[in-house]
Amino acid sequence: MSEVFKKLNSVNVNEHTEKKDGLTYLSWAWAWAEVKKLFPQANYKIYENESGWNYHTDQRTGWVKTGVTIEGLEHIEYLPIMGFKNKSIVIDNITSFDVNKAIQRSLTKAVARHGLGLYIYAGEDLPQENINYEEKLKEKLKTKGFSDFVINAYIEQEAPDEPLQKSLLSNEKDFTDSLKSFANAMIANFKLSIANSGREDLIEEMEECRKLNDFERIYNLL
Repeated sequence: MSEVFKKLNSVNVNEHTEKKDGLTYLSWAWAWAEVKKLFPQANYKIYENESGWNYHTDQRTGWVKTGVTIEGLEHIEYLPIMGFKNKSIVIDNITSFDVNKAIQRSLTKAVARHGLGLYIYAGEDLPQENINYEEKLKEKLKTKGFSDFVINAYIEQEAPDEPLQKSLLSNEKDFTDSLKSFANAMIANFKLSIANSGREDLIEEMEECRKLNDFERIYNLL
C-alpha cells in the first residue's frame, strides 16, 4: 500500500458528504482541495472524444472519462451521464449541466481510487484506518454485562485479529453465545485448578466471586 493511499484513505470525509437517491456523494470541491493541500503537484484531466467534446457517446447514451494524477500515478474513471434515479440519459436529452455534473462525480471517484473517501463506495461508515475493531467489540461486550477481565481474555484467545473481530461484530447473537460459553469454560477450568490444588475450600469463595462477575478475583485465588 502506497503512502499516498494510506494518507488519503485515513481521512474522515463524513462531514463533507450528502445522500441522494440512496447513494452517498462526496463534495468534489472539498475533495480536490483536500488532495491539493496534501499533494500540491496533483492534477486532473478531462478526456475529450475525437471531436473535441468533453463527453463520449455510442449514439444512445453518454459517459465521461476523467483522470487524477498524484505523485506520478494516474487513476482513470469512467462514469455514465445520469439523471433521475441514476439512470443513463438518452443522448438527445443530455445537457451541458448533466455533463458537468458527471465530470465532477467522475473526478471525485478518480480521487477515491487514490484513497480519499474510498470507503464510501465500499458501503462503510468510517475510514478503514480510523476503526479500532477490538475497542468496538469490547464496548459491545460490556453492554452484555461481562467484566473487563473476561472480555480481554476472550478477545485474546477467540478473536485476536481484525477479521475475527469484524466477523463477531456482524453477528451479535453469535458473539454473545460464544462469550457465555467461554465464561462457563473459564469457571470449569478454575474449579479444576482449585480441585487439583487441594484447596476445595476456595470453591465457595469462587462462587461468590462469580455472582459478582469478578472473574479477576477468581483468577487471583489460584
